[in-house]
Amino acid sequence: MDETWLYHYDPETNQQSMEWWHCGSPHPKKFRVQKSAGRVLTSIFWDQDGTLLIDYLLKGQTINVEYYSFLLVQLKEILKEKRCGKVTKGVLFLHDNVPAHRALPTQKKLAYLDFQHLDHPPYSPDLAPSDYHLFAGLRKQLKGRHFLSNAEVIAAVETWLDGQPSEFF
Repeated sequence: MDETWLYHYDPETNQQSMEWWHCGSPHPKKFRVQKSAGRVLTSIFWDQDGTLLIDYLLKGQTINVEYYSFLLVQLKEILKEKRCGKVTKGVLFLHDNVPAHRALPTQKKLAYLDFQHLDHPPYSPDLAPSDYHLFAGLRKQLKGRHFLSNAEVIAAVETWLDGQPSEFF
């Protein structure tokens, strides 16, 4: 499980903006472009078989212990539906060390739901597959595209995730 901000407009990368020009021609002017003010916080729960739960935080809300516990309960229900028969000995659960994840009520909720919490050591990039695998590909796909609303961003995210082969996960 991990969260990321997705923007209505995220400027293109240097590689995306490369242009061919002759040695005698003037360089094209590049302007500094900032990320748009429109953004949506996306929480993705996934496993080796694909995405399980995607949650988009509404404007004005924050991820606190109550909200996160609610997501964990939703995840448990989705696991019963999508992974019927696969979850027999509990769930090994990896998430990062943000306060809502480390809080005592969250730890109690994980134990109640029979999720075995895997400790996430600080500064360990090899244990952050969301950041270095899932979100990197997603951000690359969204870079340079303009979205007018959260609904357009959400549709693009879900289209991209649905298009990934099972080997991707």
